[in-house]
Amino acid sequence: MAAAMAQAGACVLRRSSLLTSCNFLIHDNLFLKTGVLWKHPPSRTFFSDRKKFHTASVGQVFRLRPFHVLVATGGGYAGYRKYEDYKLEQLEKRGIEVPVKLASEWEVALYKSVPTRLLSRAWGRLNQVELPTWLRKPVYSLYIWTFGVNMKEAAVEDLHHYRNLSEFFRRKLKPQARPVCCMHSVISPSDGKILNFGQVKNCEVEQVKGVTYSLESFLGPRVCTEELHFSRAPSGNSFQQQLVTKEGNELYHCVIYLAPGDYHCFHSPTDWRVSHRRHFPGSLMSVNPGVARWIKELFCHNERVVLTGDWKHGFFSLTAVGATNVGSIRIYFDQDLHTNSPSYSKGSYNDFSFISNNNKEGIPMRKGEHLGEFNLGSTIVLIFEAPKDFKFHLKAGQKIRFGEALGSL
Repeated sequence: MAAAMAQAGACVLRRSSLLTSCNFLIHDNLFLKTGVLWKHPPSRTFFSDRKKFHTASVGQVFRLRPFHVLVATGGGYAGYRKYEDYKLEQLEKRGIEVPVKLASEWEVALYKSVPTRLLSRAWGRLNQVELPTWLRKPVYSLYIWTFGVNMKEAAVEDLHHYRNLSEFFRRKLKPQARPVCCMHSVISPSDGKILNFGQVKNCEVEQVKGVTYSLESFLGPRVCTEELHFSRAPSGNSFQQQLVTKEGNELYHCVIYLAPGDYHCFHSPTDWRVSHRRHFPGSLMSVNPGVARWIKELFCHNERVVLTGDWKHGFFSLTAVGATNVGSIRIYFDQDLHTNSPSYSKGSYNDFSFISNNNKEGIPMRKGEHLGEFNLGSTIVLIFEAPKDFKFHLKAGQKIRFGEALGSL
């Protein structure tokens, strides 16, 4: 009996092999008789019991599409840039001066061709999605671990309290977490890293050491004198000289970079009066120190909101610069401001005056008062007039927190 069953099984196997061989012969004969020259050989079909399998040709499996090439190239280039930034950071930690290597025009054009505005709007919408309660702690904990967030300073430490990423990014701090320095005339408006500071020279401002941008391109044409209560400077003077309103004063600047893990709100750096807002739509390139060292006039390319006014020593301005995934810049007292719009005209800007017939004084701001917020980390640029004996109490590259002293007379 066992021998009969074994013989029957062998017959079935031989019949299956014969069918498979016939199937190959039929396919090959049809391919030869038709006389058609295929660019890619047709896929072969295999039968196993009652299942039918199709195999693609090697050319079809490994065929490259433009999208795949673009993703691979862009990803590889982004990885290369990250590696270069890492090497520069290591050199800075060792105290070695990093040589400046600026991007060429085609590199800047390639970077600007990336749809960062669209990606930033998508990121903004994702931030508004309410997370399930069970998912909040794992998501926020990963972010805290990645960027070194100190939740002990938050007004609400319970991670389940924050319904979405946007609320978590915009978390408030405990009142005692950031004491405001009263002894110095200008304080840091935010947490962050000092990229550069000092006097403005030859109408150029340094975004990082050795890389500059135009003062006039950054701020735009001078605001009407009636709004700022400034004396009118002679028209023949340079743009920098037109901003200095008092004899013996100089123009100073300070650049503060907010990393993703920093506190995202910014405050008034001194007692001053905001009289005008100028909004520049633009690109949303990254503003991290590596990119700031690589692209000249980076801050002039990016979207930004310029607040101008005056303090006791003359001209004062605070500029919030947008960045990738930071399309949303909010100024608390300016409800008409809308950033990262789907379309804009290159080189355009929108002006808004806070001085009207009913309000001759503009918006008074006290030192340390809440001023605005970013959706994620970005950059704050202060440009202001002060006497020649004004001194900064800073070092380039140092970490600073909101409320700590920037400088004084």
